[in-house]
Amino acid sequence: MVLCIGSLYWTSQTEEALSTGTMPTHQKRCADQLMDIVEKVRGQLTKLQRKTLAALVVLEVHARDVVTDLTAKNVPSPNDFEWASQLRYTWDEIDGKTGVMVRMINAAIPYGNEYLGNSSRLVITPLTDRCYRTLMGAVHLDVGGAPEVHPHSLTLQSFNPSILQPFNPSTLQPFKTLTFNS
Repeated sequence: MVLCIGSLYWTSQTEEALSTGTMPTHQKRCADQLMDIVEKVRGQLTKLQRKTLAALVVLEVHARDVVTDLTAKNVPSPNDFEWASQLRYTWDEIDGKTGVMVRMINAAIPYGNEYLGNSSRLVITPLTDRCYRTLMGAVHLDVGGAPEVHPHSLTLQSFNPSILQPFNPSTLQPFKTLTFNS
């Protein structure tokens, strides 16, 4: 829940900063928030609290890097592809129910609310983002999500907590070939 709520706030704050042209201020706020979390990690914590905050630090570092990149590129609005291509969490109405949607480009997947434990997170790199875009599109189109690599791929395993869907490598379907009738 901590990671989901943090991502919801980050998405809404970044969209507001993009809309109002206050990205440099938002960039500083993201850096300050990250340092506050790092200070908490250095304090007296239980193992569970430390593990939760360590996962939050990984996401906050990526969030800070994304905001820094958007600011450097002078992204003018939340409709820009640079922003749309990021993994974003929004609070929306889904089939008459209010809940969290995970979005990336034009893909939107309801947040699964699946408890997957308090696991550590991989560092998110630009390559990880590219893999996430491919996987989000595949899951959104219901064409599977198993890339042509070993099913225990770390990127694939790290993607599932992002949308909180159960990960079971034995049940993954390979990407299906789409055919279009002309």
